[in-house]
Amino acid sequence: MTQPTLILAAHESALLDASTARVVSAAQSFGQPVHVLVLGPAAVAAQASKLQGVARVLHAEVDGANAETVARVIADLSERYATVLAAHSMLARGALPRAAALSDAVYLSDVVAVPSARGVVRAMYAGSVLTTVQVVGRLFLTVRASAFEALAEATNAVDIETLPPVAKDERSTLVGREKASSERPDLSRARVVVAGGRGIGAAEHMKLVEALADRLGGAVGASRAAVDAGFAPNAVQVGQTGKVVAPDLYIAAGISGAIQHVAGIKDAKVIVAINKDADAPIFSLADVGLVGDLFEVLPALTARLPARIA
Repeated sequence: MTQPTLILAAHESALLDASTARVVSAAQSFGQPVHVLVLGPAAVAAQASKLQGVARVLHAEVDGANAETVARVIADLSERYATVLAAHSMLARGALPRAAALSDAVYLSDVVAVPSARGVVRAMYAGSVLTTVQVVGRLFLTVRASAFEALAEATNAVDIETLPPVAKDERSTLVGREKASSERPDLSRARVVVAGGRGIGAAEHMKLVEALADRLGGAVGASRAAVDAGFAPNAVQVGQTGKVVAPDLYIAAGISGAIQHVAGIKDAKVIVAINKDADAPIFSLADVGLVGDLFEVLPALTARLPARIA
């Protein structure tokens, strides 16, 4: 008998994260029924039950689940599933390798495509290389959610299976969480992102990036070089060691195009590069390249582009 595919749902408090719908899309490539595991509030399970392509939702109440707790729950369920997926989040990157070790399964991270039921494509070397891996046996993997299309909400909700309450593993404890507040769209989900790099030159010059982002109803991003220089907070860093984004439009101002930054923007539909160095590597990736002084270009774009809502 064929075994279904299990997805670990991502959520923030009582809201299902949008990445879960994209992971469902990836899971369907394995050709088996898709189940979703929700460790958290019942409201999240109800939202997951309305995702298109989901056959069943499994729900357990867990208060602040950590990687060890999640791994134990998945390992206990693993005999029922041939494949377990999750978005490539901090929690999943900690939980799935542990669960795979407990379940004697294969673990792969940062999968960007699933061309066959037993073959996946994953990124290596900061995304500069894509490798196809053929897998034998049970498979646990994290997927780059931005590489897959989100599915629409289903008309009818599916059944929710209630699991016994889960006791939290106390070997690690979340001490606190700091979250930057902003009226702009969330960087990971914004349709438009305007990012500044080392070429911005100073923290006060980021207001040029912010003005254009606000004009377009978009989010503000920054390269690691800009963050390390103190021009922007770590919360808006884009790239291999920051956030991976896939907006409709990505505007890179004063960003040279280091491979670590490129790894975080490759899935953007349109990339616009603004740099006074005509040989900057970012131009080889950009759909539209503008060689010019960003201190002249950004104000001009802000003034002339029509306002839009991301």
